[in-house]
Amino acid sequence: MNWANIKKFDIADGEGVRVSLFVSGCTHHCKGCFNAETWSFEFGQKYTKETEDEIIEALKPSYIAGLSLLGGEPFEPSNQEELVKLLERVRKELPEKDIWCYTGYTLETDLRSPSRARCEHTDKMLSMIDILVDGEFIEDLKDITLLFRGSKNQRLIDLKPTLEKGEVVLYKK
Repeated sequence: MNWANIKKFDIADGEGVRVSLFVSGCTHHCKGCFNAETWSFEFGQKYTKETEDEIIEALKPSYIAGLSLLGGEPFEPSNQEELVKLLERVRKELPEKDIWCYTGYTLETDLRSPSRARCEHTDKMLSMIDILVDGEFIEDLKDITLLFRGSKNQRLIDLKPTLEKGEVVLYKK
């Protein structure tokens, strides 16, 4: 897996001050994507143990609310294996931090049902995410007044109660 950027003081991609990891690789190719350079799986730098250590260190201060995963596409199958390891480490070492994930895939049709995105790591990854922002960016539905998302079709899903109930529970700030 490659990564494009690590923002250590991000306030745009989830609640509070966050550490955001932008992974490389995306097959959605949404028209008007703000981060089109990350579509290439070869873009950026190779993700290593040192990269993971840097993220963990950046998450440690008490003023950091948590980790956000973006891209590119975190749920591309080739990205999930490394991200599961990172999320396991965050949950073990920093259980007070929350985890947000942005994906162009939709929970019901792509991540919880057979699809090209679903692989042996998907359920484990979903189990460790607090808030899932799902759905492709649709330029015709762009709305800059929306909280933590770019287009009206995208949802802020409170993932733990959603997985427990078996129906989507939207996040309410």
